[in-house]
Amino acid sequence: MGRPRGRRGRRDRRPAPASGCADRSVQLDPALGGLGLGGGSGSISWSIGGPDLERAALWAEDVAARLADAPGLSGIEVDYAANQPGASLSIDRTRAQDLGLDSETVAQTLQVLFASRTVGEYSSDGRQYPVILQAAAEDRDSVQDMLSVMIRNTRGDLIPLSAFAEIATGATVPEINRYDRLISVETEADLVEGTDLARAIATVEAAAVDLPAGALLVWRGQAADYQDNQGGVATVFAMALMIVFLVLAAQFESFRTPLTIMLTVPLGLAGAVATLWLTGASVNIFSQVGMILLIGIMAKNGILIVEFANQLREEGRDLVSAAREGAVTRLRPVLMTTIATVLGAVPLATASGAGAESRRAIGAVIVGGLSLAFILTLLLTPVIYVLIERIGRRGDAVDAASDPQPAGPRQAAPQPAE
Repeated sequence: MGRPRGRRGRRDRRPAPASGCADRSVQLDPALGGLGLGGGSGSISWSIGGPDLERAALWAEDVAARLADAPGLSGIEVDYAANQPGASLSIDRTRAQDLGLDSETVAQTLQVLFASRTVGEYSSDGRQYPVILQAAAEDRDSVQDMLSVMIRNTRGDLIPLSAFAEIATGATVPEINRYDRLISVETEADLVEGTDLARAIATVEAAAVDLPAGALLVWRGQAADYQDNQGGVATVFAMALMIVFLVLAAQFESFRTPLTIMLTVPLGLAGAVATLWLTGASVNIFSQVGMILLIGIMAKNGILIVEFANQLREEGRDLVSAAREGAVTRLRPVLMTTIATVLGAVPLATASGAGAESRRAIGAVIVGGLSLAFILTLLLTPVIYVLIERIGRRGDAVDAASDPQPAGPRQAAPQPAE
C-alpha cells in the first residue's frame, strides 16, 4: 500500500493567498451531485480497535491491503503515521508505592503542569472567565523539565519524578483514539461511482471477517449512521403496516378484510426494491419514504375493490362473482390513481443536477412499485379475497357446529290412567 497517509479530515486546509482573485467568483458544478446517497460519491470510514496501538495499526493495514483490489472502493487511507517526536513515560509502580505515591497522583500532577486543568471560574463585570492551572512555558519545554517535577506523597514530602520513572523519546502518532477502552486506528476510503453505502459496508465486513480475537471493527461517520438506522427502518415499516391494518380493521369491523388488503403490500414493495436494483439506486432514507407512500396507495386501491365486493355480497351476489365484478368495476378509479401518481413521479425519477439522487430514489420507488402494484391489485386482490373469505366461512361453520344446542322444554311423563 505504500506509506500510509494521514486522514483527509486532518490535512492542512488553510486557504492559499487570495491576491489577484478579488474579481473572481466560485460556482459549484450542478453535475457534481448532492448528498451522494444514490451511490457514486462520498466516502466510508471505519476504525479497527485493539489492545495496543501497534497491533491495531497492523490489523488496520491488513484490512486495507485486502481492500486494495476490492470493487467499489478507492483511495484507501489508514490514519497511522508514527512520524511525530514524542516521549513515553514509564513508571516503576513498586518504587512509587515505596515512596508513598500512586499512579493517580502522578497522572493528575503531570496533567496540571503540562496539559493544563480548569480549576474554577473568575467573575468580572458580569462575565465568567475560566481559571486554568498550568506550568509556565519555560518550565515545560523539555524532557528534563518533566523529570524534575516534584510530586508530594502521602507523607507530605516532595519526590522528584526521576526517582521512580524513566522517559524514552521516539517517533509516535499525533494522537491516540480509543473506542470502548480499545485503542483504534481509523481508515477512510472513497466510494467508486455506482457503489452505494450498503454495498461498501458489506465489502469491508467481508475483508475484516478474519481479524483475530481482540480486534474490533467500528463504523464511523455515515456508515455508523447507516448501521444505527437499520433497526429503526424495520420498526418504522412495521409500525406503518400495523397502523394501516388497525385503521382498516376499525373501518370494516373485521380482521379478514384488512388482511386481504394488506397481503398485496409486500409484493408491491418487492417491485419497488426490484426497480431500485434495475436502476442501480440504493435503499436509503429517500427510497424508504417512497415505500411508505407506496403502502398507503396500495391499501387505498385494495379498499376500492374489497369494499365494492362487500356491497355486492350484501345484495345477494355470490363470493366469486362479487370479487370479479369488484375488480372490473373499480378498474377505472384504480387506473386513474396509478396514472396520475406515476406521471407525477416521472420528473422525480428523471431528475438531474445537484441533489438529484434523493429525488430519483423517491421517483424510482413510486414509478416501479406502483406500476407493479397496479397489476397485483387487480389480479391478486380478488383471488386473496375469495380465499380468505372461504377460509373464514369454514371457521365460522366449525364454530357454529361446536356450539352446544340449547335444550328444549322437558316433556311431562304421561300419567297412568286410573
